[in-house]
Amino acid sequence: MTDLHVTVAGPARDAADRHVPRLVSDGVASGVRRQDPDLWGPGARQEAAVRLGWVAAHERSRELVEPITRLREELRAEGVDRVLLCGMGGSSLAPEVITATAGVPLTVLDSTDPDQVRRALAERPEATVVVVSSKSGTTVETDSQRRAAEAALRQAGVDPARRLVVVTDPGSRLEQTARDGGYRAVFLADPDVGGRYSALTAFGLVPAGLAGADVAALLDEAAAADPLLSADTPDNPALRLGAALGGTDPLRDKVVLVDAGAGLPGFGDWAEQLLAESTGKQGTGLLPVVVGPGAPELDDPADDLLVVHLEPGGGGGLAGTDPGPAHVGTGGPLGAQLLLWEYATAVAGRLLGVNPFDQPDVESAKQAARGLLDSRSAPAPPALTEDGVEVRGSGGLLDGVEDLDGALAALLSRLDTERGYLAVMAYVDREGGTGLDAVRDALAARTGRPVTFGYGPRFLHSTGQYHKGGPATGCYLQVTSGVPEDLPVPGLPFTFGELIAAQAAGDADVLAAAGRPVLRLHATTPAALDRVRTLLGGG
Repeated sequence: MTDLHVTVAGPARDAADRHVPRLVSDGVASGVRRQDPDLWGPGARQEAAVRLGWVAAHERSRELVEPITRLREELRAEGVDRVLLCGMGGSSLAPEVITATAGVPLTVLDSTDPDQVRRALAERPEATVVVVSSKSGTTVETDSQRRAAEAALRQAGVDPARRLVVVTDPGSRLEQTARDGGYRAVFLADPDVGGRYSALTAFGLVPAGLAGADVAALLDEAAAADPLLSADTPDNPALRLGAALGGTDPLRDKVVLVDAGAGLPGFGDWAEQLLAESTGKQGTGLLPVVVGPGAPELDDPADDLLVVHLEPGGGGGLAGTDPGPAHVGTGGPLGAQLLLWEYATAVAGRLLGVNPFDQPDVESAKQAARGLLDSRSAPAPPALTEDGVEVRGSGGLLDGVEDLDGALAALLSRLDTERGYLAVMAYVDREGGTGLDAVRDALAARTGRPVTFGYGPRFLHSTGQYHKGGPATGCYLQVTSGVPEDLPVPGLPFTFGELIAAQAAGDADVLAAAGRPVLRLHATTPAALDRVRTLLGGG
């Protein structure tokens, strides 16, 4: 047995009461466990047939525990006790929450910002092992980070081959690179698991285990939950959570995730990718909105919001509080929660009528960025510049606008007051003390609508799919900054500064081409970035 619970109230309870009996009679939970690819319709069958290995990951991954432990002990004996993870999306978000929950240090490099890359590579190279994680082996961010890490280690007098560990799918280009380069270790992941469902595979376990997390205990937690989550019974928490997420009528498609004492730091960010990338397609989907206690969205939640409280394992995270009319509470140990949310997301996808295992719109921004890198075209001239902030906007957005305040007001005027959301997309150093994350609550209070905040290019592997494939109800605010000191990407014809600029511009271009309103604010100096923060209400 496992200390795992899901509670539902209001419309969430109505959805569970309405859908769970049919899910039980259709054998959905047991069908997921036996990896039935027909559960999501004929259009999803081909993809689902090669993406359901995650249901047994807690069993298959047992064989990883011993080699991970052995490698960690070897490295520690050599004085190597710092783990740097180069990875994006599912390759970084799961290790991040696993290590944070375990209280062990892990440096995650999931950015192409030159300052962030330089800082990650400069810290204690003599005591650092670099884990390079990429399912395909061709992810441009991870490939660029790997190249830079090799060069930095070599420059520090460290043999890169002895300090590079790779996690990838069998037969990938990265596996071949690692074999040719004689890297310290290569861990091959299950190819039948998509990136965002890979928490309990090598992608989650190798970096977390090398950092010191007890990955065997994590697998034990998932194994204990497995019988409950795969049972065709009305009290199956995955069926109830999946029904609450994907079955409200009308659909409450903004899922507000708030930590109510769960003790799982970073879990909301992991769940954000899982939900957004799995469901945000074909004009529908669930938009996760990760907030803190006291966020404006929690005050009298709007009719399109579903509030999910991440509670302690024993429950009681909401003791003495009013959870509101549309409420879900989940609690339990991390391994069980990871498997719970994977099951529930698959169930929600079935109710929404989408394939929860593909990401058809993620590639569009990647292609746009590659095109800009290849063409080396100069950015379009700004519509206006004020206090060192260059302002650009999608077609017609800035007509008649004369200043920064007017530009922001123009974007917010496009926000649907009943179904809309605002996405703040900051292509800046997320560890650089910009204070930009403080603008989320301020903008939510100003607009009365849910606001997401994501650092680019990190969010492109998460909510980026929903932005382009979900309902056309979003307004998009992009913040970029100048690069005082750029950093070359060894062996490639561009720098990190050029890469992150192309990723931002490509993302904005794809959104604008889809008819989404986009405001772009480019801070040319640190003072200009402060001006942007003040404009957005961040103090």
